[in-house]
Amino acid sequence: MRIGELADAVGVTTRTVRHYHHLGLLPEPERLPNGYRDYTLRHAVVLARIRRLTELGLGLAEVRDVLADDVGKDLAEVLSELDEDLARQEAAIRERRARLRALMEEGVSIEGPVSPALASLFRRTAHLSDSPMAAKDREILALIETSAPSEDRGRLTSLLSDSLANPEGVERARAAYALLDDLADAEPDDPRVDEAARALVGCLPDELTPSTPIDHDNSFLRALYADLAPAQAEAIRRTIQQLVTRERNAPSPPPDPPA
Repeated sequence: MRIGELADAVGVTTRTVRHYHHLGLLPEPERLPNGYRDYTLRHAVVLARIRRLTELGLGLAEVRDVLADDVGKDLAEVLSELDEDLARQEAAIRERRARLRALMEEGVSIEGPVSPALASLFRRTAHLSDSPMAAKDREILALIETSAPSEDRGRLTSLLSDSLANPEGVERARAAYALLDDLADAEPDDPRVDEAARALVGCLPDELTPSTPIDHDNSFLRALYADLAPAQAEAIRRTIQQLVTRERNAPSPPPDPPA
């Protein structure tokens, strides 16, 4: 048989046959005096077996082990491992589908799929979405939830939800966003920068106060500042500075009474 006839007989392409030759899965046949490869029935049997194994989901390295006479894993062992791997994939797919159903029930925000807790927070503040700064804040929160350690994500969302749990908290956030929006065309030394920073500090719960100085030159803050207008970036810098000062000025807990 010629290579095209072999490929047609087994239902693969000639390119696939050559690829299997290159990988050493399919032995090279003898060549006729005219230089053409002369494939035998044995080549077709091996090629058909390779096709069946790959259709089961085996990788080509695993196929090589199965095809080896006395080397590597036998077929039963490889198929057992494949079955276990497929079971893990099925479990992962079921978990992903459950998460998707939860997201669809909760509603998907324009920031993309987020946790149910953050989606709930976004719905609660949806009426603030006419503020460009509020919209940017939502994007940043979605980014933090994606990249932050899992133990920090829930804590941040919970604290922010608590701070917006009443009309007074929502009104403070609205006022702070309005002040930041007004700084879009202002200079960094505009007197309103301090006002916006104080308003932001007033929106944030004490538990979000950093306990150590913040490096304003870290990559995340650099990217954030670059994405804001100069006066808005300055307001965020001053907010962070005031938060750190708030931590230093916080009253120390009373000493334990003497025993």
